[in-house]
Amino acid sequence: MSHNHTAKIARAEIAVTTALPLQSFRPVPPASAVDAAGLVALARSKATDDRERLLFGIAAMCDALPAGQEASPILTEVFMTLARQAERDIRKSLSESLATATWAPPALIHMLALDEIEIARPLIANSPLLKDADLLRILIEATIEHQIEVARRPTLSCVVSDAIIEMAEPATLTALASNRSADISENGLRRLVDHARRIAALRAPLTRHPRLNEALASELYAWVGQALRQAISERFRVDETYMQKAVHEAAAAAHPASQLTNSNQDGNFNEREQMEHRLIDKLQGAGQLRPGFLVRAIREKKLSLFEHGMAALLEVPVTDIRRAVSGGNPDPLYLACTAVGIDRAVFPAILEEIRKLSGGLPGHTADARWSMMTISAAGAAKEFKATLAA
Repeated sequence: MSHNHTAKIARAEIAVTTALPLQSFRPVPPASAVDAAGLVALARSKATDDRERLLFGIAAMCDALPAGQEASPILTEVFMTLARQAERDIRKSLSESLATATWAPPALIHMLALDEIEIARPLIANSPLLKDADLLRILIEATIEHQIEVARRPTLSCVVSDAIIEMAEPATLTALASNRSADISENGLRRLVDHARRIAALRAPLTRHPRLNEALASELYAWVGQALRQAISERFRVDETYMQKAVHEAAAAAHPASQLTNSNQDGNFNEREQMEHRLIDKLQGAGQLRPGFLVRAIREKKLSLFEHGMAALLEVPVTDIRRAVSGGNPDPLYLACTAVGIDRAVFPAILEEIRKLSGGLPGHTADARWSMMTISAAGAAKEFKATLAA
């Protein structure tokens, strides 16, 4: 610290006696620390214990001010300086005492919120003085432990939730998914469900999340274990028997015996097509043909089943879907997926899997527009049919 700054603080400490008339303060309760006259004596002392008592005495005095009345700038400066010089245990105790304070200097709260996590935790969790911009700064500048505490903060805003989702840190995403009071946008929740494909820890809290809807639950169903599937089935109208049966029948249809002749293989292919068609009809009749089933079909490498299901949901011939799959541009396939309710965030993974199953189709073209499209399901269905009719 420079000589000039030290002198300034020394003058500020002494100014507790001159700039702030003692009668201007409300009496400090005996248990709070010391009275105003006692603070004057402590301000003249350089002893560590006296500095600690001075710090908490000023805190108690500020806390006792009438609502809406701000502490003197000089007193605030003394408070800040003492806090910066305080030892770890004192900073921790100060953080706990200021966790819900509305009168504390914002700069002090920001400083302590970026301190080591045991000191920062009470403030990150509770301080009303930490605004969205402050929380975003913590996400950027502090440790993963700090980020987790931000994700756990009650009534977290949508702005901060979206920033956490954008960072895609598994531990922080899991903390956010477990925060029932956080404001998470519909698109943010979709992205969390998509992250659950690779982050197993997300699946249980998302299954119980109050904002999970039926469409997202169907997608989540494809990635969770048996216990969570049962929980989803009980909460939403997802018939677990139909979903499991569909997976088994599709798997059997996709693996014909290898010793068949060419003519028999053709016959087996036709039989498989008929089986898939019957299965899709059965699922649709039971109200269980949903976007989540199509996503699962692709992840299980059942392209033909995906095509039949897509055709049934769009009410178009399966040949139209196959034209989209085998085309030189992925835009028609994107339109079809959007039309049936498959989320935009899931489409890149679906496209990648389909290309693996169909020899690289649909192709990679410079004029592909799907990544920039914003379109409703109804609009996508209309444009899909118009594209194929052109």
